[in-house]
Amino acid sequence: MGLDALGIEYGSYLLVAAIFVLLLTGQPLAWVTGLVALIFTFGWFGPMALPLVTSRIFGFITEYSLVAIPMFILMAALLDRSGIARSLFNGMRILAGRLPGGVAVQTLIVAILMAAMSGVIGGEIVLLGILALPQMLRLGYDRSLSIGVVCAGGSLGTMMPPSIVLIIYGLVANASIADLFIAAITPALLLLGFYVAYVLFLCWRNPNLGPPMSREEAAQESVLSALRSLAAPLFIVFVVLGSIYGGIASITEAAAMGVSAVLIIALMRRELNLKMIQDSLVHTLETCGMIIWIGIAAAVLVGVYNLMGGNRFVAQAILGIEAPPVVIIMVMMLILLVLGMFLDWIGIALLTLPIFVPIVVQLGYDPIWFGILFAVNMQVSYLTPPFGPAAFYLKSVAPKEITLKHIYTALLPFIALQLIVLATILFFPPIATWPI
Repeated sequence: MGLDALGIEYGSYLLVAAIFVLLLTGQPLAWVTGLVALIFTFGWFGPMALPLVTSRIFGFITEYSLVAIPMFILMAALLDRSGIARSLFNGMRILAGRLPGGVAVQTLIVAILMAAMSGVIGGEIVLLGILALPQMLRLGYDRSLSIGVVCAGGSLGTMMPPSIVLIIYGLVANASIADLFIAAITPALLLLGFYVAYVLFLCWRNPNLGPPMSREEAAQESVLSALRSLAAPLFIVFVVLGSIYGGIASITEAAAMGVSAVLIIALMRRELNLKMIQDSLVHTLETCGMIIWIGIAAAVLVGVYNLMGGNRFVAQAILGIEAPPVVIIMVMMLILLVLGMFLDWIGIALLTLPIFVPIVVQLGYDPIWFGILFAVNMQVSYLTPPFGPAAFYLKSVAPKEITLKHIYTALLPFIALQLIVLATILFFPPIATWPI
């Protein structure tokens, strides 16, 4: 007797249970989803269903939009290994360090500028953990505030174009990536504004939480040298985003232009060398390999599940909720929040979006708006325990006395701010959709 005898309802429960049970064994998500996909393919349809697996793999890896991902990852790797990001931080420190909480605010601004240069998150948190966290702790900043600023600011790459999260969403949801980039700018700046306002409010009430730099230290470098330090990073942002919004280049072409700009600037600064290029390329291959394997496994699993009738089952179950459409969207957001506590965002996107997006369209909502909600939701997932990748990224470079418990506790106010922004965009869609 095959698995099809269970029926789609119990088959769905078994599929989800199998994924979570196998994840508890510590195996990578790609192997877990791939194994479950193969078991259900042969168990539900028999050996003759093998062409289904190969066709799903071919369809995924031949998507043209995927070409932009390695370019943006390479650009982030080059920025991480060059002195460009360090110059950006030093320049902003000179401009903002004179204010109470100023170094924390400039860390957030540096974070969003770094996100606008590459759209990759992990390296950004590590770099800020190396550059900004020791600086704030040395100046006497509150430890929890410093940790929260680094992790929350470093996670802005999920929102700020050219976000890899938005590229994957556009790929899976068949939505315009350019429109997603345009729609994401206002919510990203709104989130940045919430972070900055929170830091300034805390430091206004208690200046000891974020004391300004001393006059002697602030006078060591001029504003002109600070502006000079900002020139290269701002030029890269202009090349990447300006070429996209100006209609000069597609997303993929803009990514290649960004890599070229970083290479040229690194060469002019005499920072470009063979080891830097080699390390960046190896990092790019490792990261892209992970994304591709997760994508292949998830594409097969979703394809099999849809052929089983799973998409119709889930759609009927969600649409069968006797509630206003906005409540159904809230249920989806809750599901994504829970999944974000345990799974990587790539797996969540590839497993849920093929099912959720058609329901969103059927409810009459704009898939671009839902994409922004998804990106904010995934930003929350970067901070929430027990998975919370941001905490582990920072722990890898933080002083030994800072534990994961300290980090997770420090992130709670910033998670609350993210949820407020998520609710704001949910109930006021024009925040995201007005420019498109």
